[in-house]
Amino acid sequence: MRRVSTNMPNDDLQYRLRRQEADLSNLQAKMGTQKRIKDLRDDPLAAAKAVRYESYLARLDRFENNAQYAKDHLKVSDGYLRQAQDVMQRIRELAVQGGNGTYSGEDMRYMGIEVNELLKELVQVSNSIGPDGKRLFAGDKAFTEPFRAVESSVAGAGENVIARVDYQGAGSSRRAEVGERAIADLDIGGGEAFWAEKMQIFSSFDATAYRAASQTSFFVDGQEIAVNPGDTIHAIAAKINDSAASVKAYVDPTTRGLAIEGTSPHLIRLEDAPGGSVLKDLGVIRQTADPGAPNWHPSARVSGGSAFDMVIRLRDALFRGDGNEVGSLGIGGIDLALDNLGARLAEIGSRQERVEMTWQRINSEIPDVTSHLARETSLDFSEAATDLGMIEFAHKAALQTASKIVQPTLLDFLR
Repeated sequence: MRRVSTNMPNDDLQYRLRRQEADLSNLQAKMGTQKRIKDLRDDPLAAAKAVRYESYLARLDRFENNAQYAKDHLKVSDGYLRQAQDVMQRIRELAVQGGNGTYSGEDMRYMGIEVNELLKELVQVSNSIGPDGKRLFAGDKAFTEPFRAVESSVAGAGENVIARVDYQGAGSSRRAEVGERAIADLDIGGGEAFWAEKMQIFSSFDATAYRAASQTSFFVDGQEIAVNPGDTIHAIAAKINDSAASVKAYVDPTTRGLAIEGTSPHLIRLEDAPGGSVLKDLGVIRQTADPGAPNWHPSARVSGGSAFDMVIRLRDALFRGDGNEVGSLGIGGIDLALDNLGARLAEIGSRQERVEMTWQRINSEIPDVTSHLARETSLDFSEAATDLGMIEFAHKAALQTASKIVQPTLLDFLR
């Protein structure tokens, strides 16, 4: 026969009341957080789905911020390139005037003075700083002034003027992840945007007997070219042509050395890998403590100028009063620079369009994922309010019943 002690009814009542209070507290906590899942055991399957939705939503928020930054950055770059285009258009107008043969030497000198001031403005635009404090056209050397103007005396100028402009930046390597495995290029390097002619680099070293001594590599426009032991000059030229760099390579039939030509107007960047010396041994570049263009070998023949070179050539011809050069090489060089600027603006525009479409797609995905997450985790307040009312009513009824079942005794007062 089961033995029933006097404490058993009290213990049972206490246990049931505590269970009701726990349910009441749990429901109130869910209503406070507006989530129906407080612990994993509430709904394990929904909790697993919610974790995946929250992870994906966090990535979408990051992608949205990156896409917005890319939009703003490209918009600023586009604005400065358009300013440079306006400056070049004005320079071309002066070149057309100076090349028509109706102006005197003194008039052409005045035009040269204006072109010189416009050249200063062009250098200023090329060294522009974005809202984040980084140089727009310096590539990954974001805090380095990309273009350095070197002044010297020029015949007819009357004072020191800009004699050449050297590029000190790097390639356009800054990028932003705007989607799953989707990368957007943010920058156009100054060696691409402010260039005019296709570069040509001819080594004077006879490389007929050249053989690579060890496993090494070198870089062309940031693209790594692997070199295996025993590779000949022809094998190296073929590997350059197979790379993604915008150049073509071949063996010069005259010098039998390596020749590299750009397939588009840009500054060709060449660099040996750390510990390697392929390009140096082939007489293309010289070894420097800070590899970077221009670092051509002294014996190499290099051609292909920047937009600044074209403006300087035009300005000097105006100072000399040489209308023939102004109307031929002068206008031709400015046209090349303008064509390249137009192409780079089109490239920026296409990047802007892609980033804008990506940003819109992400903004349409975020509400969808949020709704999926809400369906799994959000609390139905009408149902929760009904349940809360029922639990409160049941708890009050249980307390009233307990007060009648468990009557106080003398022992309760003697404790």
